[in-house]
Amino acid sequence: MTTDFESDHEEFAEGPSKSQRKRDMHALQDIGKQLTELKHSQLANIELPDELREAIIEMERIHKREAKRRQLQRIGRLMQLVDGDDIAAQLAALKTQGTLSIQRQHLIERWRDQLVQDQADTIGRFITEYPEVDIQHLRQLTRQASKELAQAKGNSQARKLFRYIRDTLALHE
Repeated sequence: MTTDFESDHEEFAEGPSKSQRKRDMHALQDIGKQLTELKHSQLANIELPDELREAIIEMERIHKREAKRRQLQRIGRLMQLVDGDDIAAQLAALKTQGTLSIQRQHLIERWRDQLVQDQADTIGRFITEYPEVDIQHLRQLTRQASKELAQAKGNSQARKLFRYIRDTLALHE
C-alpha cells in the first residue's frame, strides 16, 4: 500500500522541476540572444527554422526595451522547438573560427613588424619556416617598407608586405 506522500513523490520524480525548466528556458533565451548579435553572414551559416531566423532578423528593427524583451522571450519559445545543444555547438564553432582568424592575423602582423625592424635575422627565419617564399620579392618588400617607415611617408609598402606574408602563410596551410 502506498501512502499519499509516496504517490506525490513519484509525481515530482517524473520530470524536471519547475526551476530546472526555467533554467533551461533562460539558457535557450541566452543562445537566442547570442544569435541576435551575429552578423547576417554568420547567421546564414547556422541551420535554423525559418520562423526562428525571421524572429532573430526582426530583432534588429526593434528599438524599445520592453519590445526587445518580449521578442527575446519569443525567440526563447521558438528555441524550444529546435535542438538548442546543436545550435550552441554551431555558435561555439563560429567563435572558434573567429579566434583562429584573429590569431592568424596577429601572427602575420608580428612577422611584418619583425621583418621591417630586423631584416637580416627575420628574413632567414621566415625563409626557413616558409621555404616556398620568393626570397628576392620578400627582401624587396621588406626594404621598401623599412624605408617608408623611416621616412614616415605612410604605410602602403607595409600593407603590401602584410598581404604577401598572408598569401605565403595561406599557401603553407
